[in-house]
Amino acid sequence: QVQLVESGGGLVQAGGSLRLSCATPTFSINAMGWYRQVPGRQREFVARITSGGRTNYADSRKGRFTISRDSAKNTIYLQIDSLKPEDTAVYYCYGEDSINVYWGQGTQVTVSS
Repeated sequence: QVQLVESGGGLVQAGGSLRLSCATPTFSINAMGWYRQVPGRQREFVARITSGGRTNYADSRKGRFTISRDSAKNTIYLQIDSLKPEDTAVYYCYGEDSINVYWGQGTQVTVSS
């Protein structure tokens, strides 16, 4: 079964940067990406990258967020620059094949003002 593992979250001051990582052992994933969720809010889309390297971002994320991949390691990254307190959330990695979407357990990002 597909298993996704996130890492790289933590506590950062506003204006700082973080790079999140997400790894999967399978080669069957066609695309991977990130969502985030704040308590009391719906989970929201952040970024996506296909196996061919095409990227998509939420309009509000583009500019400060950069998604990338290392195909040999089956790993994607999310670099977040100029962090804001409103970026505080649990960030979830996901992967998708032709049928299903798979989710990681999340990594906490906390931005202090």
